[in-house]
Amino acid sequence: MNRLALLALTTLLSQASAVTITIATVNNPDMVTMQKLTPEFNKKYPDIQVKWVTLPENELRQKITLDVASGAGSFDIATVGAYEVPIWAKNGWLEPLNPLFSKNADIAKSYNLTDILPGVRGALTVGGNLYAVPFYAESSMTYYNKDLFKAAGLTMPAQPTWNQIQTFASKIHNPSKGVYGVCLRGLPGWGENMALFSTMVNTYGGRWFNPSWQAQLNTPAWKNAMTFYVNLVKKYGPPGATGNGFTENLTLMSQGKCGMWVDATVAAGFLSDPSSSKITKSVGFAKAPVGTTARGNNWYWSWNLAIPKSTKQEDAAFKFLTWATSQEYIALVARTKGTWASVPPGTRTSTYQNANYKKAAGAFSGLVLSSINTADVNKATKDPVPYTGVQYVAIPEFQALGTQVGQYLAGALSGQYTVDQALKLSQDAANKTAKDGGYQK
Repeated sequence: MNRLALLALTTLLSQASAVTITIATVNNPDMVTMQKLTPEFNKKYPDIQVKWVTLPENELRQKITLDVASGAGSFDIATVGAYEVPIWAKNGWLEPLNPLFSKNADIAKSYNLTDILPGVRGALTVGGNLYAVPFYAESSMTYYNKDLFKAAGLTMPAQPTWNQIQTFASKIHNPSKGVYGVCLRGLPGWGENMALFSTMVNTYGGRWFNPSWQAQLNTPAWKNAMTFYVNLVKKYGPPGATGNGFTENLTLMSQGKCGMWVDATVAAGFLSDPSSSKITKSVGFAKAPVGTTARGNNWYWSWNLAIPKSTKQEDAAFKFLTWATSQEYIALVARTKGTWASVPPGTRTSTYQNANYKKAAGAFSGLVLSSINTADVNKATKDPVPYTGVQYVAIPEFQALGTQVGQYLAGALSGQYTVDQALKLSQDAANKTAKDGGYQK
């Protein structure tokens, strides 16, 4: 058999033995980059074809949860948040990864699990087993436009208060020129407006439940936080704020239309990327604002890749999952984007020790790492609580409750409800959740 015939036969055999994995992921810029780099994965693993299902955050959560809980097996890799991983692991919905690392010694050696930041790895470990690996991890911080601040004669402190944010916004807000004082999440959803707003509740001294699981949403802390948020966004935010989540506000900020934006630390790289941002020279960084206490003022979150128990392509899924969260992948993103500032942050010690990353992301890398390390899911409120989580309550029922309260919050912002009406509805929903879930005794 000549070489051409042998090559043709090899190709045919490879195609015949190829497997296809389906990956469900969220439509944020980091995940879109991962999808675009699929041909690089295929260079390493030509016998594994990848099919993508990319959805907005709220829709993704609903679709994956239904699929994984029913064992339908539509996905071989699921993009899941820090909130879901421990709950799904306890439900037996996810494949433990430790046996797969033991089975694939070469991958385990090059992957180097000990390089994952200890706090991030710990959040994905249940009962000693690792159930997901982090694609990126984040906290929250304040972004501001230094050119707009200079023009208004303002100086951003390293740790602003929410009252200072309001004062700054009032001096920058100029809608006739398409400039808004502050951009904040208004889109309803437990992972959208409630991610930001829950940190405001924390830092105004509030909590979702007391240790007896009695709802606390009718307290002065919640009223102060919601009144402040509604007034701030109504007076100094962009129009149609209830339609703005992370992606929409990222676009507004990167186009120079926001004086300030309080949101995920992962946005620092996007705002520093000249291919997607017009404010690379003028973007400034500060810690997340505080209210009456510093407890819980900045959130903790990670987007992770996990293998559902229902998959029939466990080995192929493991190869993709470890490739997409490896040091090799991070370096690939830097080469592709032309800057280390755009690599997925918050996961690996080696990233923060990399001289190229320090040079490219020096303006924000220390602040990001500090924010991630200080966000404590076990001590996020001034008063004691029976749950973990900074911007969420780590119980299965919280997805529905958080989204419901997020809708009431958006209703207060749009004028559908008064703040008092929104809080009454929210309090009733929280107590019903605690009773129906068997948490109240």
